[in-house]
Amino acid sequence: MKLLSELGLTAKDRKSVMVTGLSVDSRLVAQGHLFAALQGLTAHGADFVPMALKNGAAAILIDAQGATKVQAMVEEAGAALIVAQDPRAALSMAAALWFGAQPKTMAAVTGTNGKTSVASFTRQIWSALGYEAINIGTTGVEGAFTAPSPHTTPEPVTLHKMLARAAELHVTHAVMEASSHGLDQARLDGVKLRAAAFTNFTQDHLDYHQSFDAYFRAKAGLFDRVLPDDGAAVINMDDPRGADIAQIVQARGQRIIRVGRSDGCDLRLLAQRFDAGGQEVRFEWGARLYQAYLPLIGGFQAENAALAAGLAIGSGAPVGEVMAALPRLVGVRGRMQRAGVRSNGALVFVDYAHTPDALETALLALRPHVMGRIVLVFGAGGDRDRTKRPLMGHAAALYADMVFVTDDNPRSEPPAQIRAAILEACPLAAEVGDRAEAILRGVDTLGPGDALLIAGKGHETGQVIGGDIYPFDDVEQASISVAALDGIIR
Repeated sequence: MKLLSELGLTAKDRKSVMVTGLSVDSRLVAQGHLFAALQGLTAHGADFVPMALKNGAAAILIDAQGATKVQAMVEEAGAALIVAQDPRAALSMAAALWFGAQPKTMAAVTGTNGKTSVASFTRQIWSALGYEAINIGTTGVEGAFTAPSPHTTPEPVTLHKMLARAAELHVTHAVMEASSHGLDQARLDGVKLRAAAFTNFTQDHLDYHQSFDAYFRAKAGLFDRVLPDDGAAVINMDDPRGADIAQIVQARGQRIIRVGRSDGCDLRLLAQRFDAGGQEVRFEWGARLYQAYLPLIGGFQAENAALAAGLAIGSGAPVGEVMAALPRLVGVRGRMQRAGVRSNGALVFVDYAHTPDALETALLALRPHVMGRIVLVFGAGGDRDRTKRPLMGHAAALYADMVFVTDDNPRSEPPAQIRAAILEACPLAAEVGDRAEAILRGVDTLGPGDALLIAGKGHETGQVIGGDIYPFDDVEQASISVAALDGIIR
């Protein structure tokens, strides 16, 4: 139990209250809990205060607007009312103080694409150097211990419970993905970072953010708000918005590690040579050259590896040891993952690419590894940014040799409507609504030297149709299709 003052909170009329836990879901409130009544996308947490009080909430954290609705009932229940200008930030700091522990070395990575790979690679580098390490993000908690995660960046109570558990298990190093939603909602504000990385900035999440500027401001929050003044910022300078992040970092006096191909970068990518299994990469740090074979498909993976190296260096690891660990990197599930090989040598890959830029990047990155045609199977998610769909169709038409447009996660939208929006930009593509059939047909087209890219869902193991989630795994379906067509299974 802790007093509100121990959580950095002050109640209206300075009422002193001992709380027994933190909750953001009124259904999970127990006797003595602090309930954070937050503004959501469709409802305000004030609407759930009656249930929280019924379940025994001792304190309510809320904004001024919500407070006007609930003040009388909170006072009648004898609970404390904390009115905060930014209740989400207040909750994040309170959660950090409640759980009280996190790994000594924390890092985070933001950007539209590449976060999961950079986080995983950073954890893998730390592990290779002998540290107990985890990464937290889209694929859950991985490394020294594993656990599921409901969001790319968990809400503060869940996040700090994870971090406290990690510290309890003697994890010393942790890296997490910082989503734009998570940053906008101040979920990381209580995390003590040593380093933070920026990958890139392209179109995504405009269903949540009202503009590109708002989306970028959310990403930039990792550097102008969360990363402390003595932290290290690792920036992909090859991205046009890298210079904008660098300006923010310079204004705060933070250490900058510039990553990219251009002069002036601290960690430079000098050259790449590709083969069917990966790539040989030449790096430069200062005046010293390093060369490493990365068993990773796609030129962009060298950028991800370099950013991960920058995060490890920025958080205190020796440069030489970090660079020596790069050949040991293993690709992330669902990120340009080899899912099958046909008897004729044709390869099948699965990738999470679900934005126009990510799809274009994946197709262009795959090309140097492929002697024949690139066949593409992809769709777009329902109830998400609709402007992405024709842009993804355009990328497919430009950079793939054969295209199958199928369903992704249609959610509540009519699947045919989503496919039609994509097909406007790639009218020569084949339309196959059933994703399993589309994958089978894609695999069936492969000749010697060809490769199939199944894009959009990556590591996901379910397909969301309406309000239901049906088991579906692109990697598994690709493997079954290869085995069936090659006569391994009948």
